[in-house]
Amino acid sequence: MPFIPVGRFAPSPTGPLHRGSLFVAVASYIDARARGGRWLLRIEDLDTQRCRPEYDTLILQTLQRYALSWDGEVWRQSQRHAIYADHLQRLHAHPGLYACRCSRLRLRGQECYPGTCRHLALAMSGHALRVCVDARRIDFDDRLHGAQSDQPATQCGDFVVWRREQGAAYQLAVVVDDALSGVNSVLRGADLLDNTARQIFLQQMLGLARPEYTHLPLLRDAQGRKLSKQNHAPAISLEDPVSELAAVLAALGHPVSPPLCRQGCAAMLAAVASDWDVRRIPLPA
Repeated sequence: MPFIPVGRFAPSPTGPLHRGSLFVAVASYIDARARGGRWLLRIEDLDTQRCRPEYDTLILQTLQRYALSWDGEVWRQSQRHAIYADHLQRLHAHPGLYACRCSRLRLRGQECYPGTCRHLALAMSGHALRVCVDARRIDFDDRLHGAQSDQPATQCGDFVVWRREQGAAYQLAVVVDDALSGVNSVLRGADLLDNTARQIFLQQMLGLARPEYTHLPLLRDAQGRKLSKQNHAPAISLEDPVSELAAVLAALGHPVSPPLCRQGCAAMLAAVASDWDVRRIPLPA
């Protein structure tokens, strides 16, 4: 049977969408549509201190303004605590979890967790929980970057899957949600490439299917910094979506003509989808 992709866009409602997030949204949308697939929307709102409902609403309005229509219901991670807790128990059985009291300050400057709390037998309640990783090597193919190989034990060590105050950590939530929503094609920014091995590790531990992966180059500002909320990237325009979309499509290696732009965002997306080739996305030298 032919591969029919199910892609997704998963923003966090901590601010309005900027050009970098639109770049990912447009690429994942067209990549799914070009291959006759579905495109899902998931709101990653686990960080209750930074996420705001008004940004949730604004994100949906922005996507609609740019003719990026999603399939099915919008999933919100804040509503899925019990599902994550169930999968956490499966990890507790195998390969094992343990409580960790190490603060970010204590671990500053250490890329790989040294296992400080692994044998302390701390109470599971009231602490972050780390999953025990073994020495396995994770190999996978990226559609843009080719063959990849990493070893979670030396890359990051035992990593957090449950946060002390807010429940499921990113790695667990994203793996569970992708699997349960049927996502089989993950297209996201290259800043998440080094997360992939530990996510595949969790997929293996939970018996979940592995999606295909595509990691996009990062858009940068005039100072060479990644376009992000942390770097105060400006919000994309709701007044002139055509110009913004044209700039993003050009950055994806699929420029559109002025006559096509005059037909609006939906026509631009459809035209690019009919000629889409992920290999045309330019990678940094």
